[in-house]
Amino acid sequence: MSSEELAPINEQDLKDLKERMKLIVEADPKQYHNEFSLRRYLRAFKTTDDAFQAILKTNKWRETYGVDELSKMDRSQLDKKARLLRHRDCIGRPVIYIPAKNHSSERDIDELTRFIVYNLEEACKKCFEEVTDRLCIVFDLAEFSTSCMDYQLVQNLIWLLSKHFPERLGVCLIINSPALFSTIFPAIRVLLDDNTAKKVKFVGDEVELCQYLIPDILPTDM
Repeated sequence: MSSEELAPINEQDLKDLKERMKLIVEADPKQYHNEFSLRRYLRAFKTTDDAFQAILKTNKWRETYGVDELSKMDRSQLDKKARLLRHRDCIGRPVIYIPAKNHSSERDIDELTRFIVYNLEEACKKCFEEVTDRLCIVFDLAEFSTSCMDYQLVQNLIWLLSKHFPERLGVCLIINSPALFSTIFPAIRVLLDDNTAKKVKFVGDEVELCQYLIPDILPTDM
C-alpha cells in the first residue's frame, strides 16, 4: 500500500473554519489547531459549524483530562497492554500494537484508558503530517479467548478516535484472529460508522500483512 485516499473537503469551509479559529486563538493561543487538524475535523464532522464545535469540545476535554500531563503517569504496570512501536508501517504511519492476550475485564478501566490516550497522543506526535497524519493500530489476537475481550476498552477507544482523534485512524489490522472472534466482532461492528469499519482489515497471513508493514517490527516480548 503506497498511499492513502483522503476524502475531499470544501475549501471554502476550511477558510471559514480558519477564520473562526483565528478569533478564539487570538484570545487563547492554547486553542490552536494547525491546518492538517482542521482538515481532519472537517472530514469527520462534515460542516464548518460541527467541526468548530467538535474542536472546542476536544480542547476542553484535553484540558480537563490532563492530556499534556499523561507522560508523567506510572506506566510500569501497563506496558504489556499496548506499545507505540519504534518503526512505522509501509506508508510511514506510526504503529500502535495491542496484544489481546494481555487484556481482560479485570483492570482499572480509567487508568487503562489514560494509557491508551497516552499512546494515541505519542503516536500523533510521531506523524510526519506532510506525508501522513494517520495511525496504524494492530490488534494481535494470538492466544485470544473470551476472557481477553474487554468491551469497555474497545468502546472507549472507538469514542476517543471518533470524538477527540478524528480521522487519525488510517488502518486497524486484526492479525492472528481465531474462529472464535468471528462470533464476537459483530458486537463491535455495530459501534463503528461505515467509514471506520472500512479501515478494519482482517489479515490472514504474513504475506498479506506485508502489504501493510514488515512483520519483523512487531514485538515478541509482550
